[in-house]
Amino acid sequence: MDKSSGLQHRPGRSLWVCALLGAAGMAAVDEIVFHQILAWHHFYDRSTPSVGLISDGLLHTAELVGLVAGFALFADLLRRRALSTAHAWAGLFLGLGGFQLFDGIVDHKLLRVHQIRYGVDLLPYDLAWNGAGLLLLAVGAVLTVRARR
Repeated sequence: MDKSSGLQHRPGRSLWVCALLGAAGMAAVDEIVFHQILAWHHFYDRSTPSVGLISDGLLHTAELVGLVAGFALFADLLRRRALSTAHAWAGLFLGLGGFQLFDGIVDHKLLRVHQIRYGVDLLPYDLAWNGAGLLLLAVGAVLTVRARR
């Protein structure tokens, strides 16, 4: 609590709101860069190209809902002067890395709904994709520990 103003910071809420923003933001980067600009894959590649485009639209919808909800919740934290900046940064990186690693392990390898790219050796792509997710998660974990101190 900020004793001079009587305001209560909300570290847990700051962390999860920014984790939502991070996950939605990384989904946007994935969808825009890898699905649209590079056209390496669709969210669901185990059917027709039309189904792939529909699946991309659904991913885009979910990402936009996450961004709008996240920014509304973030604005509420700011309005209430309850934002814990350190926890917010930690949450952002946890969300970025969490989405990236979930996509790389669950979507690419376990469910096999798509691969990063087709017609190439996947190992370097998988290592870079999942390594980037792990690095972002590690940054988020370090920032979380620092924020709790």
